[in-house]
Amino acid sequence: MNEKGKRELISWIQSIAIAFIIAIVIRQFLFTPVIVSGQSMEPTFENENKIVISKIHKVDRFDLIVFHAPNSEDDFIKRVIGLPGDVVIMKDDRLFINGEEYDEDYIQANKDKLADGQKLTQDFEVEVPEGCYFVLGDNRRHSTDSRIIGCIDASSVVGAVKFRFYPFKEIGIPR
Repeated sequence: MNEKGKRELISWIQSIAIAFIIAIVIRQFLFTPVIVSGQSMEPTFENENKIVISKIHKVDRFDLIVFHAPNSEDDFIKRVIGLPGDVVIMKDDRLFINGEEYDEDYIQANKDKLADGQKLTQDFEVEVPEGCYFVLGDNRRHSTDSRIIGCIDASSVVGAVKFRFYPFKEIGIPR
């Protein structure tokens, strides 16, 4: 191999190595792909939906987050309902946070499936401790969330959902 060919090969190897390092840094510290597992976030997300989470985020009320579940090796995806210091009350399927009522349009499809007089979410009242979040799945009848596992520690949050990859069939693109 001549000198020019060697330089070209070294240049390609360096470029590939730099791209590989950048990809690792981005995945480790900025964004990472996640596959949703289970039905707890239906209809917002379905089993095996692909999402991307941002690891640099400020958690706000109603954000969708991925976190390390306590007493489990799994990561969960849930919706943040209560922030540190909030008083969260669910009464007759109506959500109150610090005395203010909030509409939950994202669960309306699940409510519409219920027979008259049935509740989607059982009544509860909780005060969110400092450094923690109160999270709920959108599919309230089939979700392991803060009603069961308690408030989650802010340090267990992996990231906030930023992008969703729609399956080709949902947007009409043939495979």
